[in-house]
Amino acid sequence: MVMEPSGYINSSPGLDATFAALADPTRRAILARLAKGEASVTDLAEPFSMSQPAISKHLKVLERAGLISRGQDAQRRPRRLEAQALRDATQWLENYRQFWEAQFGRLDALLHHLQTGALRTSKSGTSKRGLKTKSKRSATKP
Repeated sequence: MVMEPSGYINSSPGLDATFAALADPTRRAILARLAKGEASVTDLAEPFSMSQPAISKHLKVLERAGLISRGQDAQRRPRRLEAQALRDATQWLENYRQFWEAQFGRLDALLHHLQTGALRTSKSGTSKRGLKTKSKRSATKP
């Protein structure tokens, strides 16, 4: 049973599978290798200290997520990177990037406003409310 929070947009199962597949560093390394071109299971297993069945399990997760596909080349079955699932994940993340950029933009504007207001106060010796601020000298004299 999967509980869905009310009021939230359900994400697609494909997107969930993509992020689940990307959560593992071995699978990310396999994708990085496939970004250079197709490769056989043996080629993909070479840099890792794990059995070929273990690599095959990682490849199945990547295939189910739509991140890679299996070709047929005589006896070889080379794997290749499939871009659509990564495009979908990137598009989903882009919405959040835009949201956070807007938040940081507002924070920058507030910081700039506070800094320029503080500069005006210290230069004039008057606060924004028109009150005279005490200087360090006058505060120490009796």
